[in-house]
Amino acid sequence: MRIPVEEALRYLGAAGAGGETRRMAEEMSGLLEEKIAPRFLWRVFRAEREDGGIRLAEGGVLLTGELAERMLRESGEVILMACTLGAEFERMLAQWEKRDMARAAVLDACGSALVEAGCDAAEEEIRERFYGKYLTNRFSPGYGDLPLALQPEILRALDAERKMGVHANESRLLFPSKSVTAVIGLAGTPQGAKIRGCLYCVLKDSCEFRKTGKHC
Repeated sequence: MRIPVEEALRYLGAAGAGGETRRMAEEMSGLLEEKIAPRFLWRVFRAEREDGGIRLAEGGVLLTGELAERMLRESGEVILMACTLGAEFERMLAQWEKRDMARAAVLDACGSALVEAGCDAAEEEIRERFYGKYLTNRFSPGYGDLPLALQPEILRALDAERKMGVHANESRLLFPSKSVTAVIGLAGTPQGAKIRGCLYCVLKDSCEFRKTGKHC
């Protein structure tokens, strides 16, 4: 899977950069593409409305908050997905941190771009599988008011630790670090509700992108 170099530069905080920075991003993205491909899995659940949120019937996950209610209002089914670069990326990054910290930083940014590309590939597979239905924007725990505390529950519903080696630590952060979970709604009509940007993200006050006038 190809890594979008522009996305890697954006994660690095160097969007649009040229010269040595771009050359290094192209070098490290090429190395990463040779060694690691994202792995993903997803599962469909019936959505049941109840007091306090939207229950995913077969998985026991309760999606709480205004964001889930708004995004999934017309969805009779909800998809949970997870994507990871796995522990192999952690080993690769550790090796480069011992050799060259500048390249390690670029590799980390390339990893972020690659796992998002994996999420895009998962979403494309879902679109093909459910041709004729409409997908909402995908959104993840930690965005808006969807709590990070849902991470372990989503992983359990997907059996992601056994199948892909992904788990959540006590702070509800995922490991391996280049791992993502997300929620997508399935509906019978085009979906008007969209993800609405930085002001709805729980990381808005600490985000490194926003500090430099950029966004993810």
